[in-house]
Amino acid sequence: MKKLGIAFLSLILLSSCKDNEAEKNAVLTESNGKINNVSIIIDENLWNGEIGDSIRKKFAAPVDGLQNEEPLFTLNQYPTKIFEGFVRNSRNIIVVEKSNQSGFSAKKDEFAKPQQVFYIVGKNKDEILATLEKKANEIIQKIKEGEIVENQIRLNKAAITDQKVRDRFGVALTIGHGYKYDMVKDNFLWIRKEFSTGYNSILVYEMPINIIENDSNVVNNIVKMRDSIGKQFIHGTLDNTWMVTEEAYAPNFFNITLTGRDTYETKGNWYLKNDFMGGPFINYAIKDPKNNRFLVLEGFTYNPSKSKRDLVFELEAIIKSVKFLK
Repeated sequence: MKKLGIAFLSLILLSSCKDNEAEKNAVLTESNGKINNVSIIIDENLWNGEIGDSIRKKFAAPVDGLQNEEPLFTLNQYPTKIFEGFVRNSRNIIVVEKSNQSGFSAKKDEFAKPQQVFYIVGKNKDEILATLEKKANEIIQKIKEGEIVENQIRLNKAAITDQKVRDRFGVALTIGHGYKYDMVKDNFLWIRKEFSTGYNSILVYEMPINIIENDSNVVNNIVKMRDSIGKQFIHGTLDNTWMVTEEAYAPNFFNITLTGRDTYETKGNWYLKNDFMGGPFINYAIKDPKNNRFLVLEGFTYNPSKSKRDLVFELEAIIKSVKFLK
C-alpha cells in the first residue's frame, strides 16, 4: 500500500512538472534575431579587453570556404544593465560576467522560444578566458545547429514541391520559396533562386560508390567529379564556358554524418572556365550503400561584391533537410 502511495505521488509530481513546462511554453514570446546573429551580454570594461578579443576571435572567426573573410556570426554587444525586453528575447545569447562564482551553463527557451542562452561566469579574467577556451566550440556547434533548424522552419513556410527530387533520387528536400527547377534530367537536377544581385543554386545527382572511393585521395576525386558535372551541365552565357573548382584555394574537407549516413563535406570556391564569374560552393557526398551510390547535394552561390555567408548557410539548411525515403 505504501509503495502504491509513493507511485501515485510520483505520478502527480511528474504531471505537475509537465503542466508547468507546458504553461511556461504557452506564455513564452517568440524569439527575435536575424540568422547567424548572436547577442553578447557583457559590460564594456570586459568587452574592450582581452575577454572581448577572445570572444571576437572565436565567434567571429572567418567562415570556411569563403574567399573574402566574413564572420561566423554577427555579434551584437549589450551591457548587462539593459539585458531585458527585446535584447532578452534574442534567439542566441551569450552572457559573460564576473561573479563570486565560476562556471558555465546552457539554458533552452529561458526567456523566449526558440532560444539558446549560454552563461560564462568567473571570479576573474583568467577564469572567464579558460571557460571560453574550453566551451567555445560546443557553443558554436549548438548555435549553428539551432540556426540550421530555424532556417529550415523559415524555408518550410513557403516551400516549393520536391516531387522531382523524390521521383528521381528517393529523398525528400525542403526547398524554399523562390527556387525553381532550372534543369531537369533523369539523373540530374539544377534548382535555382535568382535575386537582384545574383543567384543561389542547388544541384542533385548520384554517383557510383567507386567513383569517389576508388583510392585514398577522396577530396581529389570529389573535385574531379564536380568538375566533370560542371562541364556537362553548368555553362555560362558565353560559348565554351563551364563551372570548375577554383585551384588557387584548397577546399576545406570534413568527414561528417548526415541523416545517419557517412558523408564527405567539401567547401571551396568555383569559377567559370574562360569567364569571370565565381563564388563559394558546398558539396555533400552522402554514402548510400543500400543503393550502391553516393547521393550528391551541392549548393553554390553567385553574388559578386556582396556578402555570401547567409546565402551559403541557406543552401546548407536546404541540403541538411534531406530525408531518405528508400
